[in-house]
Amino acid sequence: MNELFGMLTSQLGVDSNQAKGGVGAILNMAKEKLSEGDFSQITNALGGDVSEALNAAPAAGDAGGGLGGMLGAATSALGVDMGGLGKYAALAGAFKSLNLDAEMVSKFAPIVMDFVKSKGGDGVTDLLKKFL
Repeated sequence: MNELFGMLTSQLGVDSNQAKGGVGAILNMAKEKLSEGDFSQITNALGGDVSEALNAAPAAGDAGGGLGGMLGAATSALGVDMGGLGKYAALAGAFKSLNLDAEMVSKFAPIVMDFVKSKGGDGVTDLLKKFL
């Protein structure tokens, strides 16, 4: 996981707490959206222990989460494909709590996806593509 955190801090200019919290927010979403078996495939690809990232993630009710979560839910419920924007909106509140703007979600996602692909292959990456 430290390798991923380092990539995020160097490529995006975020601090280590923001990197950990952003990955944690993505993992929390994965945990909500995927079966336990699918989620464990992702955590195994990340080295197994993802507690540092999960612990750094903002709580679901933290500031700003409401609007982003509602937008994501509304676009999903309506079947609207916003090219991933609706999916990213669900993470926007968590990122806001980390003092990151919503556009950072779309910058984090490809780095996390590429990292997971390098560690776990296409099958594990496909699991993330279901919600990212």
